[in-house]
Parts: sequence; C-alpha cells; structure tokens
Amino acid sequence: MDEQTQLELEAAAWRKLVSHLQKRTDVQNIDLMNLAGFCRNCMAKWYAGAAQERDLALDYEQARAIIYGMPYAEWKSLYQQEATSEQTAQFNAITPEQMTH
Repeated sequence: MDEQTQLELEAAAWRKLVSHLQKRTDVQNIDLMNLAGFCRNCMAKWYAGAAQERDLALDYEQARAIIYGMPYAEWKSLYQQEATSEQTAQFNAITPEQMTH
C-alpha cells in the first residue's frame, strides 16, 4: 500500500470514529477514559495539536466543536451525566501510563 492510500484510509477511519462518537451521546467521556485511556477531549487535543504542528489557527475549543459536532458547552448541557462514585474511583485508579493525553 502506498503512503497516500494509507493516509486516506487512516483519515476515513478517523472520520468514522468521530461520527460514531457524535451519534453515541450515551457513551460518557469517563467511560471512554476508564476503558480505553482516551476520550473525546483527548481527540480534540490531538486534532488541535496536529493543526498547530502545521501552523494552522485552530484552538482547543474549535477542535472540541469538530469532535463533538457542536460547541462543547452545548454537548455537556445536553448529554453529560454526573459520574458515579464507581466511575470516579475507576478513573482515579488509572495510572498516567494508561492515558493517552
């Protein structure tokens, strides 16, 4: 596989992941962090970081709007639930090496 095709496939997979997470508003960020060590906010940081590496003007809040499909404050008010004590305990037990920030 040539490099351009690989890049296009990776971009398509990324878009599918973002789209999937936009539709799965029932999946909370803390659940993603607890299971996979990353969440939508991490993805926004990666996106903003990639833009910064290319000297593009895209800040974290703009990147979050892209990942969430709307401004983060709006998503938070519509979909974010209070974390349970179990979710918080599991999150607090995660070591820095397990997170992908």
